[in-house]
Amino acid sequence: MLKLRAFIKLQEVNSIKFLLWDWQFQELSNWNWCKPVMERILVVDDEADCQTVLAMYLESQGYRVECANSGVEALSIFENAPPDLVISDVMMPEMDGFEFCRRLRTTRLGQLVPFIFLSGQGELESKVEGHSIGADDYLVKPFQSEEILAKVKAQLERSHRIHAEIVRLLQTSSGRAVEPQLVAVLPAPAPLPLTPAEERVFWEVIQGYTNKQISDRLFISPRTVQAHLGSIFSKLQLENRAQLVRFALERGYKPPQT
Repeated sequence: MLKLRAFIKLQEVNSIKFLLWDWQFQELSNWNWCKPVMERILVVDDEADCQTVLAMYLESQGYRVECANSGVEALSIFENAPPDLVISDVMMPEMDGFEFCRRLRTTRLGQLVPFIFLSGQGELESKVEGHSIGADDYLVKPFQSEEILAKVKAQLERSHRIHAEIVRLLQTSSGRAVEPQLVAVLPAPAPLPLTPAEERVFWEVIQGYTNKQISDRLFISPRTVQAHLGSIFSKLQLENRAQLVRFALERGYKPPQT
């Protein structure tokens, strides 16, 4: 049986702890007034050690992590606050990872969330089943920390592109469906309760741009993007980017023409 010692070396664990401490130290002076807005990752694994080490590493890389010990617990967490990405083991009590993935993909909010299996089962049959029921990727233990980070970043970037394309298609569809002479009588969306700077970030997010891309496009620091995004979530009472996109679409908000 593959254990924790087989999937991450001890020196990597020590390095992870140092990175986490160093990141917290750098943020400490600004923490009270500008808490970073981080993408949320749900880690599902019944092995506490594996769960803890993976969570520590992802948090040291700037992600917010929540953990579950089984598919049953993970479904409950997902229903209350859908994460931006899910990483799940396969072999777990109560409900295994395959059944968890199946059920998640039958829900409205769970259809598009990026899903990565991280399992000690490396047989071809297990990988094929994982992909066939809706997983976006399948990573086998032991693994390198850089590899799981690359997988996470790739899936989140893909999710952003999908959201941006959905926004574009819906905007195009709406433009064709409404007669030109009726546009003037349609009620306009309520003004956004945002500052001009926050509103610029709002339009960038609903078009699918990442924090780094927004930083480059608006010529502001990533920390400033995070601060504006945190304020936007608070004012609109939202949890994450997916909810922000739905908010914009359901209320008819469209990016200003440039």
